[in-house]
Amino acid sequence: MNDNMTKYRRIISALSVAILILLLSNYSALRKLDIATRGNFDEPEYIEEPEFETILNDESIESSGVIVLVIDDFGYRNDSVSNGFLNLPIALTCAVLPGHPQSSSIAKKAIQSGKEVIIHMPMQSSLGAKGEDDYKLKVGMTSDEIEWRLNEALKEIPEAIGINNHQGSKATTDGKVMGVVASVLKQKNKIFLDSRTSSKTVGEKTMRTYGVPTARRHVFLDNDLDIDKISQQLEKLVKVSKKNGIAIGIGHVKPNTLKVLKEEIPKLSDKGYEFKFLSQVVN
Repeated sequence: MNDNMTKYRRIISALSVAILILLLSNYSALRKLDIATRGNFDEPEYIEEPEFETILNDESIESSGVIVLVIDDFGYRNDSVSNGFLNLPIALTCAVLPGHPQSSSIAKKAIQSGKEVIIHMPMQSSLGAKGEDDYKLKVGMTSDEIEWRLNEALKEIPEAIGINNHQGSKATTDGKVMGVVASVLKQKNKIFLDSRTSSKTVGEKTMRTYGVPTARRHVFLDNDLDIDKISQQLEKLVKVSKKNGIAIGIGHVKPNTLKVLKEEIPKLSDKGYEFKFLSQVVN
């Protein structure tokens, strides 16, 4: 009896180990698929300045304006969704992540589609986000290391006319990091878009000090991937455009974002809104 019990226990133990290994391997595979199709989102947008809320609540605004759409995270995928963005009948700025299998080819495809390309440059997050570690610009790096990493990204995607930050809520608040970035961009005659993942960013200010053409993001379109939420964020972008004359929105290569833009772009064009490349509005 005792021998049989021992035998059963060994069998159960072996089965448990086998099931655990299977579950872990499936999780790993699903995780890789998730990252490949979903990507690492930029950090949530921080609370906007008070004057921004005033813009959103001003119902007296009537004039149309210029809208700049920057779509982040090209490079994770090369499929019907990414192609859908490239087929949008407007000026579109595609932000390509370096270091991914599709990075180089999608940048070339974007140019062939008549779009503009910038590098979605990985930068250190205060949240400890992972990904693109071979390219990520971090606080505490030497100037040479920062310069080398940025130059490697520019070599990989030579089509890029500039960069914006991927994540970077820590790196963009560091004067040294942004100073080195500004120096390289000035030397290479490139532009910079501050994605503003931190309210304490010094990115835009530093670029202006170095004479690098720059601008700031006004609205993130799809931190929440619900279609209604994306539509609401696009409406915010339209209101900023009405008020300021120019508004810059950042979205991501996501099916629902594409769906909203395909539906709303023709309506906005009919209302007199003009879509421009990022390079046409930096100063």
